[in-house]
Amino acid sequence: MQIRDMSVPLGEGVALQVRRIRHQVSAGPTLVFLHESLGNIALWRKFPEKLARASGLDALIYERRGYGLSTDEVLPRPYAYQEEEGSVWLPRLLDELELQEVILIGHSDGGSIALIAAGALGDRVKGMITMAAHTWADHLTVSGIQEMQIRYREEGLREKLLRHHGERTDDIFNAWHTIWLDKGFQEYMDFSRWLDAIQCPSMIIQGEDDEYGVPEQVTAIVEGIGESATPVFLPETGHSPHLEHPEEMVHLVCEFLGGLSAKKSTD
Repeated sequence: MQIRDMSVPLGEGVALQVRRIRHQVSAGPTLVFLHESLGNIALWRKFPEKLARASGLDALIYERRGYGLSTDEVLPRPYAYQEEEGSVWLPRLLDELELQEVILIGHSDGGSIALIAAGALGDRVKGMITMAAHTWADHLTVSGIQEMQIRYREEGLREKLLRHHGERTDDIFNAWHTIWLDKGFQEYMDFSRWLDAIQCPSMIIQGEDDEYGVPEQVTAIVEGIGESATPVFLPETGHSPHLEHPEEMVHLVCEFLGGLSAKKSTD
């Protein structure tokens, strides 16, 4: 496989940093990884590379505005920031890279953005996997973010994040917790309207021990998408299944991808 990092200009002064993993011969749609609220390319660790190798599919990992080497975002974030990422900036990125068929893999905030993107992109999305996605701000999410504020200020979390985000660390953390603890945002956030437009087979994953989301998030997403969505609750797993159990997750996702290939061959 060939791995290449590059910056992709998208207009309006925005350029996104991406990593492309490519095989000599592509076996199908491109896997597109959407990171969490405090994530970036590096914080996916080796999971995208392992999954690309195991599945035979090319992969695209990118950093949203304000993260990593991508262009700064305008702060404070608007209430619709996730919808802008899923319905405007990700489609522009795929257009610029001429990626017509994709499989979305989103974690946490990236999972919510994947839901929006799947609704916006229609049949360009051939499959979707979300981990710990939200369609509303539930009480576990809010209380978890409140606890993270304490850890950030008093328990060394800031120092850990500095290794990954450098001078952007405070901006990224403050942008995240400020909007999620905003009562107006909590009332605004409702992505259920995007679910009915999702056409692709979807696997909606959450750890049974996820400290940032109630299990009703999964059931509501599956009900909103319909018969093409499958709920998966992972025992002894928290908020980040791909980091806690990477080998098991590679196997699980490859099984799901194999089902997509089998369905396509019978259509």
